[in-house]
Amino acid sequence: MENKDIHIAKVIAQEVSKKGGRTFFVGGCVRDEILGIDIKDVDIEVHNIEVEDLVKILESIGDVQKIGSFFGVFNIKGYDIDIAMPRKEKSNGRGHKDFEIFVDPFIGYKEAALRRDFTINSLMKDVLSGEIIDSFNGIEDLNNKIIRHVNDDSFCEDPLRVFRGAQFAARFDFEIDEKTKLLSSTMDVSSLAFERVFDELKKALLKANKPSIFFKSLKDMNQLSYWFKEVEDLIGINQSEIHHPEGDVFTHTMMVLDEAAKLRDQAKNKLAFMLAALCHDFGKTVTTELKNGKLTAYGHEVESVTLAKGLLDRLTNKISLKKETLNLIKLHMKPNQMYNSAKKKSMMKLWDDAIHPSDLILLAKADALGRGVKKDYSEIECILNKSLNEYKELMLEPEVVGKDLIALGLKPGILFSEYIKLGHKLHLSGLSKDEILKHIKADINKKSLV
Repeated sequence: MENKDIHIAKVIAQEVSKKGGRTFFVGGCVRDEILGIDIKDVDIEVHNIEVEDLVKILESIGDVQKIGSFFGVFNIKGYDIDIAMPRKEKSNGRGHKDFEIFVDPFIGYKEAALRRDFTINSLMKDVLSGEIIDSFNGIEDLNNKIIRHVNDDSFCEDPLRVFRGAQFAARFDFEIDEKTKLLSSTMDVSSLAFERVFDELKKALLKANKPSIFFKSLKDMNQLSYWFKEVEDLIGINQSEIHHPEGDVFTHTMMVLDEAAKLRDQAKNKLAFMLAALCHDFGKTVTTELKNGKLTAYGHEVESVTLAKGLLDRLTNKISLKKETLNLIKLHMKPNQMYNSAKKKSMMKLWDDAIHPSDLILLAKADALGRGVKKDYSEIECILNKSLNEYKELMLEPEVVGKDLIALGLKPGILFSEYIKLGHKLHLSGLSKDEILKHIKADINKKSLV
């Protein structure tokens, strides 16, 4: 059954056809249909009728809203569909980046598609007849799994296309054409808004089966340094061959990312989980040293937090996302270090320190599997999950609260919060509420005698 956006596209197309025009599905929805991917975003482009006629058609259907930066892109309230008219550009003579964009409903289909970024996104499908217009061999590139730019000049208009190409390569497991890589390597990405770069990163981390391709593609295009310097710095940082036969920290991180992608649907916060997988070993760039013939990176998780914060501050202003990501990074070593030897009290504290303890287990699993040797993690995972379940059961038991302290004769104040914290600490150690209150009462009496 077609969704309501595709249905309304057909309604629009029928009315446009009565005026002598044609309506096409364009961009990602055509690409995704050919790839057999569920279509989520529907975009249509209307040709060969005047703007005023299109507006009248849309107004007869619903509440019309103008969207986008330039005139000629519309939306109907209640529908998640972009309705555009072909656009072309005209130089204003002030330089290669200075141009005006205006609507021209009567330009040819090929010229309209010329402004698309990649050939796989330049496909047009007639909404009514289903005819596909493929001006730049996009279907061939889809079949050959190639990301290829459409036009040298128009491609360079928007440096974000460097990151779009990388995320498409990651999402679809495609190769970027060598000429496209070369052109991308010449583009200045420093002026991009951080939100736009972060959007492409999110797509790679949350949609790709192999997010590593995003970073490997940027590496091939020499485009890691400005936005992802911390990732670039991982290249060439050697590790112990015993623990990391896969190679340097960059190689390990890419493997961990791909392992994390297999687990992300289980995560409470998918984006924080994937960002933590990316950033978890940043600190090895400053802590790795050779001691007695042995490579070590002691304390790298602490430095990783500092370096990851730098990257996250550059890319996003979402405080809770950063907090949850850094929390995972800080604790990422502990599950694999503690699962077999730590006391129950220490494990309870670990889960208590974690914002999403189940995500911490997933990160530890990805870290363990992201190496050059196959490893069965099921036993470790079972032990960790059993411990986490014990923690969850413990948290269901009653804890000391303010009214309990008042009942002991304590008045609200500084000691209140101290005793609440003490009560929680003792609760984690396995003491019952009654035992904790006896301990606190004894401490209060002791202090009153001093």
